[in-house]
Amino acid sequence: QVQLVESGGGLVQAGGSLRLSCAASGRTFSSYAMGWFRQAPGKEREFVSAISWSGGRTYYADSVKGRFTISRDNAKNTVYLQMNSLKPEDTAVYYCAASTSLSSRSTDFGSWGQGTQVTVSS
Repeated sequence: QVQLVESGGGLVQAGGSLRLSCAASGRTFSSYAMGWFRQAPGKEREFVSAISWSGGRTYYADSVKGRFTISRDNAKNTVYLQMNSLKPEDTAVYYCAASTSLSSRSTDFGSWGQGTQVTVSS
C-alpha cells in the first residue's frame, strides 16, 4: 500500500480557486491510479476525479467537469486537483486515494489520505 497526505484545503469565496495536493510515500506511486473523492456533512462520500498511472486518462464527475483538473507528477509522487470557479456546494472534506485500476468507485481504492477541508463561502 501507499501512504497519502493531502494539503491545500482552506476557505475561499465562491468563484475562487484552490489547488489540492496529495503526496504519496513509496517507490511504487507511478503504478497506481489515483482519485479524489469528497464528503460533505450529512452526505455520502462521492467521486470527484481520477487519473491513470501515466496521467493519460482522466475521469470527472459531471458536477465538476470543466471546473476541476486532475494531474500528477510521478517524479514528485504527487497528484493534484486544481479547482476553479468554486461553488458553495463544493464544500466538503476532500480525500485522495490510490487504486490498482482506474475507477470511480470508492471500493476500488485501497489506500486513503486523512482528508483536507475545503470551504466555499457564498
